[in-house]
Amino acid sequence: MDWLKKHYEKLILGVVLVVAAVAVAAVPLLISQTRAQLEEQRNNIVRRPIRPLPPLDLSPMEAVVQRLETPLHTDFGRPHFLFNPVQWQRTPDGNLIKLARGTETGPDAAVVTEIRPLHLILTFDSVGPVLDGQPSGYLIGVENEAAPTPAARRKRQTFVRLNEKKEDLFTLREVQGPPDNPTGLVLELSDTGQRVVISREQPFRRVEGYVADIRYDPEKRVFSGRRVGDRITLAGEDYNVVAITDEEVVVSHRLTGKKFTIRMRTEG
Repeated sequence: MDWLKKHYEKLILGVVLVVAAVAVAAVPLLISQTRAQLEEQRNNIVRRPIRPLPPLDLSPMEAVVQRLETPLHTDFGRPHFLFNPVQWQRTPDGNLIKLARGTETGPDAAVVTEIRPLHLILTFDSVGPVLDGQPSGYLIGVENEAAPTPAARRKRQTFVRLNEKKEDLFTLREVQGPPDNPTGLVLELSDTGQRVVISREQPFRRVEGYVADIRYDPEKRVFSGRRVGDRITLAGEDYNVVAITDEEVVVSHRLTGKKFTIRMRTEG
């Protein structure tokens, strides 16, 4: 006890030093823990996952832009007639036709009622005179329904020998069967090089063009048998027939050259 009384100050100082040493040793640990906590808090704030923004709805603006880019077409003509009065046309029979759309007269009001093909027809008509047991040639009938003139459309006959070219139309290449009574003649067409066989019973036929019947109701007129090159008059204007197919007729205005297509119609 006497020792404690004499040295208690030293004992207290030793305890204080030990506590101070422990505190000093604990400071780095506290600093490290505090730094880790601060870093964790910082990461929670800075590296927080960010949700993407929803896509912007630009459809109203795009619709406005599209409307601005689309040109505005204003039609003050048929059938509105804002500035010009509607026209009426009198037909030859005295009736009045209202031209509301512009297609009530002229080629737009015409229809094709029938189209018929025009053929090139080659026929084996007869055998020529027999000389020394061999025929001198063969008589071939030629009929071109699409020829430009009526005289050229009539059937004509031409005399042809083997390997002889006729009228820049065909060449006789072969005689099938007995020469004095052949079963067929092989002709080579000059324009296509095609070889065809004709006999007394079976002629050769090829479509060369068409002829059309056109009906024009506003004037109650019918143009029958019109060919390419013919002229028709519609609503007082002349039109030339420039082409005919198996479905339509193409006409052109005689003065302006503007072309119109008249299509096939069977009803009515």
